[in-house]
Amino acid sequence: MSESGNRAPEIRQVERLAGELVERLTRAGRTIAVAESLTGGLLAATIVAVPGASACFRGGVVAYATDTKASVLGVEQELLDRAGPVDAEVAAQMASGVAKLYDADVGLSTTGVAGPGPSGGHAPGTVYVGLATAVGASSAAFSFAGNRDAVRNASVLEALTLVLR
Repeated sequence: MSESGNRAPEIRQVERLAGELVERLTRAGRTIAVAESLTGGLLAATIVAVPGASACFRGGVVAYATDTKASVLGVEQELLDRAGPVDAEVAAQMASGVAKLYDADVGLSTTGVAGPGPSGGHAPGTVYVGLATAVGASSAAFSFAGNRDAVRNASVLEALTLVLR
């Protein structure tokens, strides 16, 4: 089977999760904003592909450069200097920052290494997803195998899964 044939169930799952997220947030009258690094806008594009997403999606930031994480999203510069951009606390602060920036109820973020090689001492496939709500911010760590597209797609899948929990 071709690579794209193997991805069809994953694509359908991502679409289903994005639809469920939009439905739940809209029904609850809540909003979401996203901050992305390694996914480069893929998470936002996945959410806004759902009809009616404008009822809950406030906006997104692609903060690919490390200094943008500090200047736009408010990630602590000391943290970035110490830990680098691929870090659990960075992901949590990115999520908090984007929620604040867009006055959203939920902030969701992705940061990591899509590959093909390592970056900043992190192996390809190292990913952190951040989640911020009124209760606080946290993050989850993942390790994915595959090429850049596979890592980015798996990151979107896990981000949607995390926020729906």
